[in-house]
Amino acid sequence: MLQILGITMRTKPLSIRRIPAICLTMLAAAGLSGCNGSFNPVRDVATAVGAGPQAASTPDFVARSRPANLEYMPIGKPVVERPTPARTADEIKAAEAELDALRSRNEAAGAAAAELGKTPPPEPIKLPANTSQQTRQKTNSKRTP
Repeated sequence: MLQILGITMRTKPLSIRRIPAICLTMLAAAGLSGCNGSFNPVRDVATAVGAGPQAASTPDFVARSRPANLEYMPIGKPVVERPTPARTADEIKAAEAELDALRSRNEAAGAAAAELGKTPPPEPIKLPANTSQQTRQKTNSKRTP
């Protein structure tokens, strides 16, 4: 009997069937607690003893290349100003004309390469027939030379 806050409760001793279930539950809880990245008792003990991974300081070039405050762009809110001004209609027409000229140069170079590619392939080299050797007989032939 167990008495808590004036209430008497009957308790049963752990049965043999419940012990494996409790052990399995505790083992599963311990395994799932290992999924937490900040809680790793094996690593913590190994680091405390000196056998675990050592925390290295950040190299200077990495620290200089990263901003001090990593603020992320908010989703769904427009950016107040553009970093570069938008192009005017004249600038867009000039860029299109430049791209058209570049395309025509590339098409001309491709046509010239296609013309060069139309040359017929060279004739294969004809090897001279070697008549100095005797023709070999079949081994199962009954002819005699």
